[in-house]
Amino acid sequence: MLDPETAALLRAVLDELCENVPRLETSTRAHVASKILEAATRREWTVEDLKAAGRQALEGKPTMWR
Repeated sequence: MLDPETAALLRAVLDELCENVPRLETSTRAHVASKILEAATRREWTVEDLKAAGRQALEGKPTMWR
C-alpha cells in the first residue's frame, strides 16, 4: 500500500501527463498509470523519472485501430 504523499504524487503525474487524454479513454490512462507505478516500484522516485515512464507509455500507447 502506498502512503498518501506517494499516492498523491503518482496521481499528479498521471493527471499532468494525461491532461489531453479524454477521461473515457480508460485503457490509455490505465496503461500510463501502470507504467508510472512500475517505475515507482523500481525506486525511480524523481518526478522526472515518473514523467519519463509515463511519456514513454503515451508514445507507445496501444491502439485498437491502425
